[in-house]
Amino acid sequence: MNRSDITPTGAVEVRGLVKHYGDTKALDGVDLTVREGTVLGVLGPNGAGKTTLVRCLSTLVVPDAGTATVAGLDVVAQPRATRRAIGLTGQYASVDEKLSGRENLYMIGRLLDLSRSDARRRADAMLERFSLTDAAKRPASTYSGGMRRRLDLAASMIGQPSVLYLDEPTTGLDPRTRNEVWSEVKRMVGEGVTVLLTTQYMEEAEQLANELTVIDRGKVVAGGRIDELKAKVGGRMLKIRPIDADLLAAMADTVTGAGLDGLGGSTVAEGRLHVPILSDEQLTAVVALLAGRGFGIADIGTDLPSLDEVFLAITGDTPHPSADAPASTPYEEVAA
Repeated sequence: MNRSDITPTGAVEVRGLVKHYGDTKALDGVDLTVREGTVLGVLGPNGAGKTTLVRCLSTLVVPDAGTATVAGLDVVAQPRATRRAIGLTGQYASVDEKLSGRENLYMIGRLLDLSRSDARRRADAMLERFSLTDAAKRPASTYSGGMRRRLDLAASMIGQPSVLYLDEPTTGLDPRTRNEVWSEVKRMVGEGVTVLLTTQYMEEAEQLANELTVIDRGKVVAGGRIDELKAKVGGRMLKIRPIDADLLAAMADTVTGAGLDGLGGSTVAEGRLHVPILSDEQLTAVVALLAGRGFGIADIGTDLPSLDEVFLAITGDTPHPSADAPASTPYEEVAA
């Protein structure tokens, strides 16, 4: 499947997707769209349904209701063609540790029906692409965690997929290795690959995703660009740096004691006055108040809530029973 064959509405289209595991509804009418050549981040607490969604879209499990198309292909009616259009990297490395890096990639190429020569050519190209050529002949068991993750990504790209699923791809990795994986993902997207990314790392979502979908208890509870989601939560933090740092405490007392309509208390941190505001009118009122009382202002800025704050505001922080797929179907058995 060439990238030019992707439907114009979206590389991935999901409508009303439902999946049950016994009495548990892992997916409860999920709708989402991943635009071609972008990264959609799917966020959600443990058990929200993220992995079940990836399994349905990868043809690993059959949904009970709803529709899903990937690269213009119906994942239920056209599973074999769908598998040729996608790549998948699960939460844990799926390589054969007894085989070398080159042997792993060659094997996957052959499983994808590449000829012997094409499988060797693609394996060597991916080893070079992911900076693994020097370790090509070594058993994967000797690879570091970061090298195994890069080998995993290389394996998912052997078939030149137009759509790539990354299911919590940096779980358990150290910060340096995580950055290496992020760099590779950005490079792939720059070359036109469409990515659906599930993650619990807020920093990862901000680094990679063009848009976000938040899932909780099997349902989509929010979606949009990161700045849009932050705005939905409501509130900004007004940060004011005075000309005279010794007057910070007095500025805080002035704002707190003024009783401005709808305004909460203020705090001092990092040499600035922090005032939570809900509107531009409140911002104007605070600045006018301080200027009117003779405080000199050197700098003013506002910050939207952090993505962590958005996530907790949308999903809540109350633990709930797992609604996701049982752990008894490891990707390792089916990823190739």
